[in-house]
Amino acid sequence: MATTTPISPLAPAGFPELPAVDGVEFASGEAAVKYEGRKDVCLITLATGSSVAGTFTKSATRSANVLDCQRKLGGASDAGAAFFINSGNSNAFTGRAGEGSVKAISEAIANATGLPEDRIFTSSTGVIGERLPHEKITAKVADLAGSLDADGIEGAAQAIMTTDTFAKGATATVEIDGKPVKIAGIAKGSGMIAPDMATMLVYVFTDAKVSQPLLQEILSDLTDVTFNCITVDSDTSTSDTLLLGATGASGAEVTSKDGAFSDALKSVMLELAHLVVKDGEGATKFVEIQVTGAANDADAKTHGLAIANSPLVKTAVAGEDANWGRVVMAIGKSGAAADRDLLSIRFGDIVVAEKGWVAESYAEEQGAAYMKQDHLEIGVDLGLGDGKSTVWTCDLTHGYISINADYRS
Repeated sequence: MATTTPISPLAPAGFPELPAVDGVEFASGEAAVKYEGRKDVCLITLATGSSVAGTFTKSATRSANVLDCQRKLGGASDAGAAFFINSGNSNAFTGRAGEGSVKAISEAIANATGLPEDRIFTSSTGVIGERLPHEKITAKVADLAGSLDADGIEGAAQAIMTTDTFAKGATATVEIDGKPVKIAGIAKGSGMIAPDMATMLVYVFTDAKVSQPLLQEILSDLTDVTFNCITVDSDTSTSDTLLLGATGASGAEVTSKDGAFSDALKSVMLELAHLVVKDGEGATKFVEIQVTGAANDADAKTHGLAIANSPLVKTAVAGEDANWGRVVMAIGKSGAAADRDLLSIRFGDIVVAEKGWVAESYAEEQGAAYMKQDHLEIGVDLGLGDGKSTVWTCDLTHGYISINADYRS
């Protein structure tokens, strides 16, 4: 049985009340993939006619599940679809055995639901390099298929957790052509978070009607400004998967990638991304890094991630040390264009450095007092152009070491 980890001090008060999305049903259960006595498998089905889009890790060692999902994405949507997730084992670096596990699970779900195998998308998360005991999973599939429930999303959110300390969910409602459209999503992620695609495991659902190519275009664009802008520890997972299902059950059709639907979807994705950072392993502070004045947006993001991934910056934040010199260091090493004598830095509204030197108005006690907050903002202006980007991270504490030093034991 897994040990109980204290809930992150940055966690919300509780799991949000998510609406049932017409055409989506959930079931979760216990298969003892790694631990006894906790939910670790879930099955999600989408109604006939649903479109499915996805983004995935670009890791060169991505899992059998990810490769299988990538092959299936973009297929015909005249049938329904199913997402299946297990926690406790990532089925990564498992060779042909991993491929066999995906096949066995997909076949079991197809038999239990009547769905074609090419519309079944599986994900696994947990330990890398150990064979997935898929027999434990396939033995539970029939029970899961028999207990599908439109209101079962919270159980699904619990089942996909690994080192997470709380289940993560977000929702939004938007009106399209006078019809209400619902969006709801769940995510897991706590460590090994430095996305290069999507990140972690994320599943989002809507009852809007969206063609598969347009759904994919919207998702890919929004991923770059949400999940691809967070980092916990600079490590990109082998299993990162983000799947978006649109059932069309509301009758409201989305015909453009710009507009109210995309704005609402972005709000859900960004909230889930922030929740992952707030549950970063050992995290005690949530940090937003705003970079402006860069030569271009790409450079701004490079600088932002260099700051967010710096162990020296992150440990200073953990120690409530207003060590802005470490921000200067991170900018200098990023590889993107910078000019020391044009650089300005602020902590919240406090200007700590400007034009390459400490600000005359800055007092160390101001910075020290600001760093005691649990939500922090670091602002950087390069003074070079109009490029901008915002990224989010957390501090690096001894708790991160404790969690990861004995993860397999």
